[in-house]
Amino acid sequence: MKARVQWTDGVRFLAESGSGHSIVVEGPESSGGRNTAARPMELLLMGLGACSSYDVVTILQKSRQTISDCHVEIEAERADAIPAVFTKIHLHFVVKGEQLKDKQVARAVSLSAEKYCSASIMLNAAGVEITHDYEIIAPEAVD
Repeated sequence: MKARVQWTDGVRFLAESGSGHSIVVEGPESSGGRNTAARPMELLLMGLGACSSYDVVTILQKSRQTISDCHVEIEAERADAIPAVFTKIHLHFVVKGEQLKDKQVARAVSLSAEKYCSASIMLNAAGVEITHDYEIIAPEAVD
């Protein structure tokens, strides 16, 4: 896996993935940023959420669970000192679908956290306390 990050101006950078996709990244306003792009640490959280969500969705699909929506709300705490690393991260999954089995959703979240999500496992190994929970929402009845 490869990536390239090119400084464009001020505290803005163009990050390009090895697969040919790009995203603008910017430092905070306190460092001269203009709040026009995601911060590097925000990208880490988004990457963690995407990695874990991918696992949860694919595990549920393979378990023949009929999901219609899934999102994860992520909250993180950072150290007060520099480097301001993440100290705690909580992922709250909201899964919507027809007759979802609580046991299957719990299993999907657990497998992602403990076995499959490389980002979560890497951050946890570096000392970040990562917790997970979930809620299941049944689709609204149509009259």
